[in-house]
Amino acid sequence: MKLWIKARPGSRASSLEAQADGTWVARLKSPPVDGKANAELIALVAGRFGCRKAEVTIRSGAGGRMKLVEIP
Repeated sequence: MKLWIKARPGSRASSLEAQADGTWVARLKSPPVDGKANAELIALVAGRFGCRKAEVTIRSGAGGRMKLVEIP
């Protein structure tokens, strides 16, 4: 399964919400420094969909706000 996720780092609380257009919004506590926000995003997606963190991959957009994330 592939998901388009818009990351919003530096939020007060971490959450993952579905939008009406089929995309997702991830609010992340971590700053976008040294991959911390991407690591938090992977953990958030894995927890939401009940899979291991190692199974979640960021296919594109690792350096931007819009990310294509793939899960099994």
